[in-house]
Formats: sequence, C-alpha cells, structure tokens
Amino acid sequence: MTDHGTEPARREFRVGDEGVNPYKLLTAIVVPRPIAWVSTIGPDGVGNLAPHSFYSVACADPPIVCFTSVGTKDTLRNVRATGEFVVNVASADLLGAVNDTSAPYDPDVDEAGDLGLELAPSTTVAPPRLAHSPAALECTLHSTHELGNSVLVLGDVRLVSVHTSALDGDHPTMAALKPLSRLGRDEWGHPPEVFRLTRPRTPDETGTHEPR
Repeated sequence: MTDHGTEPARREFRVGDEGVNPYKLLTAIVVPRPIAWVSTIGPDGVGNLAPHSFYSVACADPPIVCFTSVGTKDTLRNVRATGEFVVNVASADLLGAVNDTSAPYDPDVDEAGDLGLELAPSTTVAPPRLAHSPAALECTLHSTHELGNSVLVLGDVRLVSVHTSALDGDHPTMAALKPLSRLGRDEWGHPPEVFRLTRPRTPDETGTHEPR
C-alpha cells in the first residue's frame, strides 16, 4: 500500500449550519458538468431555449436522459405541458449563444428567435433542434420528480441526430462535438483533453488471463 503521508487539513461544511451554502459547494465540486441545451415549445406555440447544467444519462436500455430544473422555469412548464423536448449539444463554437440563452427572458419571448439562432425541424417531436449544434437528442417525457426546490426531468430518447462531419463511422467524435461544461461560480470548462485507457476485464470477459 502506498503511504501518502498525513492527510492535509480539511474544513467541514455541515449542511443546515448558518452560512453554509450547499448549492455553491456542490456546483464547485461536482465538476465538470455537461450542459443540456434544451429546446421546447409551449402550449401557446412559443419556443424556449435554455441551458441546464444538472444533466446526465439516467438509463442505458431504454435510453433515458435527465436534467434538473432548479425552480419552475419555462423549460419545465413546457415539458410538462407538451411532453416533448430536445437536448442540443452545447458546443464551444456556440459559447456566446449558450450563455445568452441563460438570461431571464419573459415566457412570451423565443430566445432562439431573439438571438437569431437558426433552428431545424426535428423528426420525432415538435420542438426544433439547433441547426448548428453538432448533435441533438429528441426526447419524450418519461417522468418528473420533485426534489425540494428542484424537479428532475427524465426523457425517453426517441432519436439521435448528429452532423455527418462530427462522425467517425457511427461514433460522434469529441473533436467535432467540442462540448462545453459548467463549473462553479461563473466558471466554464473548455472541451476536455481526450486520452484513451482500456478498462480492466475479468478472465470471463476476455477469455484469457491477461495481466493487470
């Protein structure tokens, strides 16, 4: 066993204590967080486009993605009303637009239209996708779950569309997606450095006793 020496000094933040802000701590520690740039249409036909940085894959089979709405925002209201949404990849080439769509627009304003962002029709759902986002997930609502001041939204992925220029065979490439991430405070992350590392396999998986 490697001896790493004495543990460095730590400061503890007990949730519930005065002056402790768990949200700020979590958003600084649970990093980097991918961004779900979600496009929806309200029941009145007005489009909405907003980034959500509490975002991940929730299930592999069937394919389900999830994002969290902190508070009841236009995205959540539209998804609940229509049962559909599109997750667009927030690419580094679109950083300014991603940030701009986080502004507190009125519900009757279409962010994409106001900012001059080109939209394209989706194939399986009504909300459009961002034409210049390299990939998009067309989703129907699976369920929502209220958790304190937030709502977890789960969506069944119905179709994945990727720019052909962003594919190596049928594999979307990081070099083309160039995904942004959110960190703490007003910090963002550039597309990450990519390296390869083979996952260890058991003898049953490989059929041979390979050295670890």
